[in-house]
Amino acid sequence: MLHSPPVIPAWTGRPIVLVGLMGVGKSTVGRRLANRLKLPFVDADHEIEDAAGMTIADIFDRFGEAYFRDGERRVIARLIDGKPKVIATGGGAFINDQTRALILADALSIWLDAPVDVLVDRVRRRDTRPLLRGRDAGAVLRDLAAKRTPFYSLAHLRVASADAPHENTVRAILEAIGR
Repeated sequence: MLHSPPVIPAWTGRPIVLVGLMGVGKSTVGRRLANRLKLPFVDADHEIEDAAGMTIADIFDRFGEAYFRDGERRVIARLIDGKPKVIATGGGAFINDQTRALILADALSIWLDAPVDVLVDRVRRRDTRPLLRGRDAGAVLRDLAAKRTPFYSLAHLRVASADAPHENTVRAILEAIGR
């Protein structure tokens, strides 16, 4: 069952976790946000690949999505350690009930949201996304948006990531968290 997240008036120094669909810019925006806040940046997908010793695509191919999501949950739980940092998650991380509960309780979650047509344009630049291989990116992203938006909407903050420089998104986040 989905519940409304707690209201967080301002960033209090806990980890900042970026959530949203693939292609929304979580990693790029996360790096820039961390730089502006002078905090460490961690990309959960890179941490998963390092821990597994293989790419996410290889994990999906060899073990399946459920196995990947379990590892993703464990990695994010390790990353949310109470220390200030910016964490970019994979697009499906916030859908997991345990991961979402942890993020909502112990971090500041920010949903980066963009129109599907913008996302389609961005994801076409990389062909390594397992959920898109051999499929129509627009159809997949429209389906994922329909399924995941109710979960993403539970994030503490929502920031638009339009077809504009990522620095605009960083500025919007900084304004939203009162920095």
